Amino acid sequence: MNKLNLSFACWDYDRVQALIDGSVRPNGIELNFLKMPVEETFFRMMRHQEFDVSELSASSYLIARDRGFPNFTAIPVFPSRFFRHSGIYVNVDSGIRRPEDLKGMRIGIPEYQLTACVWIRGFLQHEYGVHPSEVEWFFGGQETPGRVEKIKLELPADVRLQPIGPEQTLNQMLENGELDAFIAPRAPSCFLNGSPRVNRLFEDYVSVEKAYFQKTGIFPIMHVIAIRDEILERHPWVAQNLYQAFVEAKNKVYEGFNQTAALKVTLPWLVSEIEQTKKLMGEDFWPYGLQNNRATLEALVSYSYEQGLIKNKLSVEELFVKSALEQYTI
Repeated sequence: MNKLNLSFACWDYDRVQALIDGSVRPNGIELNFLKMPVEETFFRMMRHQEFDVSELSASSYLIARDRGFPNFTAIPVFPSRFFRHSGIYVNVDSGIRRPEDLKGMRIGIPEYQLTACVWIRGFLQHEYGVHPSEVEWFFGGQETPGRVEKIKLELPADVRLQPIGPEQTLNQMLENGELDAFIAPRAPSCFLNGSPRVNRLFEDYVSVEKAYFQKTGIFPIMHVIAIRDEILERHPWVAQNLYQAFVEAKNKVYEGFNQTAALKVTLPWLVSEIEQTKKLMGEDFWPYGLQNNRATLEALVSYSYEQGLIKNKLSVEELFVKSALEQYTI
């Protein structure tokens, strides 16, 4: 029997590496892996649906589902997750020392609808009382001028959002003090280059993020895996077979972590980090599937709804291929 050939656009995470090198093969499927920066993958999938299977921004996916125009449906596989307290950067002259100090400030963002920005606005509002309407938002290119929103937004009237100038970058504006703060998944180059004018808001962000998880049980989901509906209509078995393969590939990473004779990852205290993570988050600390992610998914939907990115408060079951939500038992 010939295998079904599918293009697969994704970054080369360790948790998908087994799918890339072929040590895990989805039953009946041959994957043609296309490695690209996530921003390019998202842009091409959202605008043109170029790939059969694709990593996709969770926020963009929610907006597409809400508006009823997607030609793709996700399976509950989450290749990217990230606690985002580390993603808030401040100009040291702004006077911002606490999250509450962000009220009334000028904050730069690459795009308003970025998943990382949705999560950050969500915890700023719910944990620190900073509502999106209480700051001025500026969007545009982080390091290169000219970035625009991938999706046309219809935001609440009290949200003040405007583009930066055509020759400006958020990175330079932050360092110059034209912005008081900056929120994004990628660290600005001024911070990475050691500028004395830019710091993280949460300098001890690991402790803050661990406390957030202990309080909420939320490990923020950034990306999903989406399959073109045309594929699912012609081959409905693809969703479950791909889901099983992604789980198997992730479990190979866990197995590698359990090998302590030598370090597979270039981190000297990797074993200690894994042990601490398991103690806090459990053995399966990067879960796939619906039930173990319900609270996180419901929070993301709620934040997107509150922030005016989606008009309907979708149920989490509506987000995924139904056949990928059920697993057989023996």
